[in-house]
Amino acid sequence: MSDARPKLLVIEDDPGLQAQLKWAYEDFEVIVVGDRAGAMAALRSEEPAVVTLDLGLPPDPDGTSEGFAVLDEIMALKPDTKVIVASGHGARESALQAIGRGAYDFYQKPMDFDEMALIVARAYRLHRLEAENRALAVRAGKDNRVLGTMITAAPEMLRVARTIERVAGTNVSVMLLGASGTGKELLARGLHEASGRAGAFVAINCAAIPENLLESELFGHEKGAFTGAVKTTEGKIEQAHNGTLFLDEVGDIPFALQVKLLRFLQERVIERIGGRRSIAVDTRIVCATHQNLEAMIADGRFREDLWYRLAEIVVKIPSLAERPGDTALLARAFLARFAKEMNPAVKGFAPDALAAMDAWGWPGNVRELENRVKRAVIMADGKLVHAGDLDLDAPGSEEELPLNLKSAREITDRRVIRQALARSEGNISSTAKLLGISRPTLYDLLKQYDLQH
Repeated sequence: MSDARPKLLVIEDDPGLQAQLKWAYEDFEVIVVGDRAGAMAALRSEEPAVVTLDLGLPPDPDGTSEGFAVLDEIMALKPDTKVIVASGHGARESALQAIGRGAYDFYQKPMDFDEMALIVARAYRLHRLEAENRALAVRAGKDNRVLGTMITAAPEMLRVARTIERVAGTNVSVMLLGASGTGKELLARGLHEASGRAGAFVAINCAAIPENLLESELFGHEKGAFTGAVKTTEGKIEQAHNGTLFLDEVGDIPFALQVKLLRFLQERVIERIGGRRSIAVDTRIVCATHQNLEAMIADGRFREDLWYRLAEIVVKIPSLAERPGDTALLARAFLARFAKEMNPAVKGFAPDALAAMDAWGWPGNVRELENRVKRAVIMADGKLVHAGDLDLDAPGSEEELPLNLKSAREITDRRVIRQALARSEGNISSTAKLLGISRPTLYDLLKQYDLQH
C-alpha cells in the first residue's frame, strides 16, 4: 500500500541528524540521502515538492561549495521545488547566495525542529497553491475559450458568444451594446473571424477622432480635396472591402455624417471627399456603443432610420460583475501573459488576492482587471500576487439587491455557487466543501438554479 503522505527529501550527511529529522517530520514520507548523487537520483524518482538541504556535504563538509552545487542542479532539473537550505557556515552570506540561486528559505544551525517543521509545512502549502494556479491558468487558456480568443465560463457570456456565432455567417449588421471595457472589439473581431470573410478586420473609434476628420477617415479623400490632401487616400470602409468594419462608439458620429453612412448602408456605394464617382464596396458593418441610442433618437441626436440599419441584430454584453467566476479565469490568463513578458518570478495569486477580486465591483470591467493584473505583476515582490499589489485592499461597493428576500437569496446563491465552481475547476466535491454544504445539497441547488457544471 502506497504512503499517502507528502514526500520530503532530506539531504543530510550526519547519521545522527538523519535519524532526528526523520522523527521530526512524521507527517511526511521522508526520503534521506547523504550526497549529491543520492539527492539527484531521489529527486528524479520521487519528485518531492520540498527539499531540505544541508550545504555542508562531502567532499566539502566544512564548506558550502558542494551544497550549492546540489542546489543549482535541483533548480535546473525541477525549478518549482521548494528548497530549504541549512548551514552553520557564514550564515548571512550563505543565505543571500542561496536565495539568489533559487532556494525557498534558509535556516541557520543548530536547528529548532518545531520551527523547521513549520517552514516545511508552509513550503508545501505554497507549492500546492502555485500548482493549482498553474492548472487553472492552463484550463483558462484552453477549456474556456469561445470565438477563438475570448475566455469565459459564465452562461451569460456564453449566450452572447453563441448568438454571435449564429449570425457571423450572414451579412446582417450587428450592434454590440455594453459598458466600456466589456470586450466589444474582441467580440467584433471574433464575429469577423467566424464569418469567413476574406477581407480585413478594420476598427475605428468614432469618439477618438475630431468631427472634421471623421468623414475623411471613413470615406477617404481624393488628392487636392482639401488643404493637406497631398494624395488620394482610401477610407476605412474601403479598407474593409470583403471584410468587416467595426465602428466603436457609433453614437459619436455627427448627425450630418450619419446621412452619408446611411446612404452607404442602403446602396453599398461610397464617394470619397472631393471625388465624383461612386465606388461599390462590400463591407460588413459591426457597431458598438455604451450610450443609450434610443434616448439619443428621442432627443433628435441620432437618426432612427440609421439605427434600424445598424441594429438588425442587437447583442447586449454583460459587465464583468454580471459574469461570476470569470474574474478568476481572466485574471489567471492575464497573469500568465504578463508574467512571461515582465516578471517570470510571479506564479499566481495568493488567497487574499482571489478574495479581493471576488469582492470588487469592477466598474471598469475586463479592461480594469487587465490593467490591475498588469500592475500587480510588475509590483509583486514574491511569487504570488497579493491584494495590495492589485490595489484592492478595500472591498467594492455592495450591489443593490431586490427587496424580496427570496429573490435576493437566489441572486446571491447563484453568484457564490458559480464562484466556488470556478475556484474548484468544476469539481463537485471541492465546490461543496468550499460552500460548506453536502454534495446532494449542491446537486439540488445546481438543478434548482439551472447552473452548468
